[in-house]
Amino acid sequence: MSALATRTDMLDGVSTKKARGYASDTMMRLKRNPGAMLGLILLAILIAVSILAPVLTPFNPTSPELRAQLSPPSSTHLFGTDEFGRDILTRVLHGGRISLTVGLIALSIGAVLGTIFGLVSGFYGGKIDAILMWFIDVLLAFPGILLALLVVSILGVELRNVMLAVGTSMIPRFARLVRGTVLSAKENLYVDAARVTGVPESRVLMRHILPNIISPVIILSTLSLGTAIIIASGLSFLGLGAKPPSPEWGAMLSDGRQFLQSQWWVATFPGVAILVTVIAVNLIGDGLRDALDPRMH
Repeated sequence: MSALATRTDMLDGVSTKKARGYASDTMMRLKRNPGAMLGLILLAILIAVSILAPVLTPFNPTSPELRAQLSPPSSTHLFGTDEFGRDILTRVLHGGRISLTVGLIALSIGAVLGTIFGLVSGFYGGKIDAILMWFIDVLLAFPGILLALLVVSILGVELRNVMLAVGTSMIPRFARLVRGTVLSAKENLYVDAARVTGVPESRVLMRHILPNIISPVIILSTLSLGTAIIIASGLSFLGLGAKPPSPEWGAMLSDGRQFLQSQWWVATFPGVAILVTVIAVNLIGDGLRDALDPRMH
């Protein structure tokens, strides 16, 4: 058994080296993709200005200034002000902290839980697969935004509940993807060889199955981040997310809709922030898909 264990460790070492080489090649292909690099630059700028928001603008994002209410864009207020005289540029920058954080946390919840469900369901099969897939089918019966609305209605209107609601709506897509990938990966010869040599199932799952699902999960995660931000903003737009005077992008859109015909800037700039963010993450996701898909090369 010691010889078999040594052989298995050697194979694991070779697999690790191959994985590192594959990751390096993927990064090189990603760098050669102009769309992906544009998306990375845009997202990096959005994250940077959101983090540095208190330094970049002298205004308070929540304190009203009634003397400056509904002022158009100017040298003092580049994006204008809202109905309470608050600087919209300041609120958009601070809102990036909220919207990006909500999107990332919600995505993490959906990706982690969905991946776990998919791994267990695809690897063990049988009754476990049937029960888990029945649960996933129930979630799939609801469109993402409706499922998120249902969860928020049950748990209450709070930002943390929005994260959980959006994360729950993301679970089915990850579970289905991972399950299908696991069903394919566990039929490979190296998985059978690992089982024959007495490798525990937990190690087979983590060392031989999990690496095969990382690439599609990363791609889906990147493409789903924009969806998570849109759903979270949609909930806030409906009054089920961030509470006033929080400068969340969806809530700002909701506040500005009544001024669209006369003071267009109140709703336009939060909408542009959402649009640019979603375009950036989708460009990155498309680039990752092309870089990680061997059929593209």
